[in-house]
Amino acid sequence: ERNGVEKWNRLQEYQINVSDEGEEEKPDEEDKPKKKVSEEQTSKKRKSQAVKSGKAKKKKECFVAQEKEDAVKDEASEKPKRRRKKKTITDVLAASEPKPGCAADVQTLFLQHYSGTHSVIEREELQLPDSCFLPCNDLTHTLSSYLKEICPKWAKIQKSHTVKKSVVILIVCSSALRTIDLIKQLTTFKGEAKVLKLFAKHIKVEEHVKLLEKGVMHIGVGTPGRIKALLEKDGLTLQALRYLVLDWNWRDQKLRRMVDIPELKGDMMKLLEMGIIKGCRDGTVKLGLF
Repeated sequence: ERNGVEKWNRLQEYQINVSDEGEEEKPDEEDKPKKKVSEEQTSKKRKSQAVKSGKAKKKKECFVAQEKEDAVKDEASEKPKRRRKKKTITDVLAASEPKPGCAADVQTLFLQHYSGTHSVIEREELQLPDSCFLPCNDLTHTLSSYLKEICPKWAKIQKSHTVKKSVVILIVCSSALRTIDLIKQLTTFKGEAKVLKLFAKHIKVEEHVKLLEKGVMHIGVGTPGRIKALLEKDGLTLQALRYLVLDWNWRDQKLRRMVDIPELKGDMMKLLEMGIIKGCRDGTVKLGLF
């Protein structure tokens, strides 16, 4: 009986200990899921925050891209309209037929050139009389045929010319190449006359002065700049000059005449002022437009 009572007591103590251990272990097991839940919640919060921040960043980026697109559109809309190009001489002449020059064109050139620098009285003094103009080229003549028309007695004039440093006919053109071309066209007109080319390319002023001093020259063909330089240095005089021919109607590759190029026009006007206008007004010099 004692053994039985002791066994019974031992069983009860064992049960009590087991129940205590179970109760002590239960709170640990209950705490663990709570920790897991809290860790999952924090991770979810972090993920949600990261997602939100990513979305926010993406929204910002989209917004910036839209702003850039809007700015580009605004710039495109604000771009100034293309200005219409001014019509050049080439454009005008390409669309219209060239007209031959006449005495009225020379008179208007004088008025336009001297309007800003000369008074009305000075312009009247520089105005050319109509009597000094020769018949103008109607774009059907060669240089030889035109000179035969304006100077039919060339053979007699040529023989009677003996003055050095001066020519009877002076032809003014725009370039050295044009000078050579015009000299070639003189073959059927010049006869035994001597022709002098007057341009700055490859020929110095001193060489021209020496050529004019050596012998008698009948026809001079050249650019206004070189002829003006020779007159300034007294290498060329206007003593025997009877005909001044301006290569008025010829046009270069850009369809510009000699008077359409500012530098050439300025030299030509200065050349005319150096005694030629006076000769035209006095009746000793005749002016022709080829």
